[in-house]
Amino acid sequence: MKQLSLMPLAALAVFACSAASAQSLDAQRAAMRTAIDNAERGQFDANAASALRNHPLYGWLEYSTLRRNIDTLSNTQAQDFLKRYQGQAVAETFRSAWLPALARRQDWPTLLANWKPSNDAGMRCAELNARQATGKADAQWTSDAQALWRSSGKSLPDACDPVFAVLASRGGLTPALRWERIDAAADAQQPAVMRSAARGLPATELAQANDYAAFVDKPDVRALNWPKNERSRRIATDGLQKLAKASPDAAEQQLPQYAQALALTSEQQAQVRYEIALWTVASYLPDSARRLAAVPESAYDERLHEWRTREAMSRGDWPAALAAIRKMPSSQRNDSRWRWFEGRLLEKTGRPADATALYRAAATEPTFHGFLAADKLKQPYALCPWNPNDSAQSKAAVTRDPALVRALELNKIERPTWAAREWADALTRFDDTQRRLAVEVASNDGWFDRAVFALKGPQEQRLYTLRFPLHHDDTIRREASRNALDPAWIAAEIRAESIFNPKARSPANAMGLMQVLPATGAAVAKSIGLSGYGGAASLYDSDTNITIGTAYLRQLMDKYNGQPYVTIAAYNAGPTPTARWQSQRPNYDPDFWIETISYKETREYVARVLAFSVIYDWRLNGNALTLSDRMVGRIDGARKNFVCPTP
Repeated sequence: MKQLSLMPLAALAVFACSAASAQSLDAQRAAMRTAIDNAERGQFDANAASALRNHPLYGWLEYSTLRRNIDTLSNTQAQDFLKRYQGQAVAETFRSAWLPALARRQDWPTLLANWKPSNDAGMRCAELNARQATGKADAQWTSDAQALWRSSGKSLPDACDPVFAVLASRGGLTPALRWERIDAAADAQQPAVMRSAARGLPATELAQANDYAAFVDKPDVRALNWPKNERSRRIATDGLQKLAKASPDAAEQQLPQYAQALALTSEQQAQVRYEIALWTVASYLPDSARRLAAVPESAYDERLHEWRTREAMSRGDWPAALAAIRKMPSSQRNDSRWRWFEGRLLEKTGRPADATALYRAAATEPTFHGFLAADKLKQPYALCPWNPNDSAQSKAAVTRDPALVRALELNKIERPTWAAREWADALTRFDDTQRRLAVEVASNDGWFDRAVFALKGPQEQRLYTLRFPLHHDDTIRREASRNALDPAWIAAEIRAESIFNPKARSPANAMGLMQVLPATGAAVAKSIGLSGYGGAASLYDSDTNITIGTAYLRQLMDKYNGQPYVTIAAYNAGPTPTARWQSQRPNYDPDFWIETISYKETREYVARVLAFSVIYDWRLNGNALTLSDRMVGRIDGARKNFVCPTP
């Protein structure tokens, strides 16, 4: 096997702790970034790396070189790396790349010697292949292979095919086991997996299994002649549920004949009617109310309870919407959102006095609907910041944790996946106080999203300065003033879009703090005469991104008649669906319009940004414009204070 020219790396690692680095991490950062980039391109420079031998990311530099040549890497080099970095995230990251390489070259003894339990199906199959190839296909092997066969109704990696072939040859894939996977695949609506699992069944059973798969693919009248047993009923239900997602009309039309022919239970029919109603009401189609009414109450869950309420709201049927809320389970109905709307609907139906208690309950929560309830009651906003009195000694100890040091440095050189692995490794050794302090350390270092992902529970949710970072506030204030917008809104958009990560990039190629698409960025830059705009890469510059993103919000505000709640919807979903929502529900009150947005992401995004705006107003000014004014574009209205309600 080819030996890589990495002797300098190994030698340098041995002496990594023999002398203190003469340069700070700040001074070495650019050099380490370049060294890793070069290593990944196959251009590792041992001489340049020698100056980095004491850097905490040296292991990741080695990993970058080894990973590039993983299929030709000698076992000696690989095992040496694992030994030197044992217990670190970089070792396990390397292991997850090296073990598949061992499987590809069928070095089964080495794979087994270096195996660690994994939840990855492909790796589990590689380990089973290794045990079989080395004569360890014992009763436990059979049990493990069968467990993997049962583990999912979805497709498994190709590496599992040899495992199941051996299992079948040893008589370990009985017809009962095949049917077990067929049933699971039908429930997962995976007809191709059903067909694959059926191979090996006796001929008559195989024909029936393939007929079942064809029905899940596309319901067919042959099912009317299926045996009237529980499996036929189950698979018919699965197929009709799948059909309902694509065509609620077709599913509703075909359900009765299959229900009668196969004697579908009332519960199974309800499952199909649930999907018919859901996929009808999600687009507010004309038959929504009727199809919702056809679903038995026993089949309702929180999702459908919400949609029944929204559907009635969308028609302005306030009594029906109120009745729908009152059918929700108490855990759902007592959420600030539904307390608010129950109060609003009581007002709409002529019972305003009955709404007050609901508003009081909702107003205790620092949420979109809680803030609206406080406005309705003309009382201050509820906010109870928590300021834990942690010792400086505890924070210093957390700051020195080697994995956390590496995580912070990896984040600075824009290696977010590696940074997250080091972070997760550090957190395995931290208690709750140390975890919270790690979030504070990360936030102080500009890694703000840790506060979103790592803070837990009601008390830590009150760490508002961590959860709502404020950065670039001079630019935010400047651009907000230039565009006659509320700076708290701009900060809220940044928090919702990128959590203040200037290098954020979405799968749709939205870039930077305000997640601006390159085409939008170019168009806005041209329209405002932004000098020096250098194309998409400029969107990673914080000042440029805020300038363009704020100007774009102003353009949308002008388009949507100065209505921020509509503007926020358009910023998230685009102009086409926003125009549809406007045409469907013209002149709706803003809170009802927002709640009846058909896209869950946008519906929640609008409420989230508006609530964040209130909190950022508090952060910027110590008090806040009322949400009721903010929502409709009044930025010079009355302001109110924040209080922590007593229990």
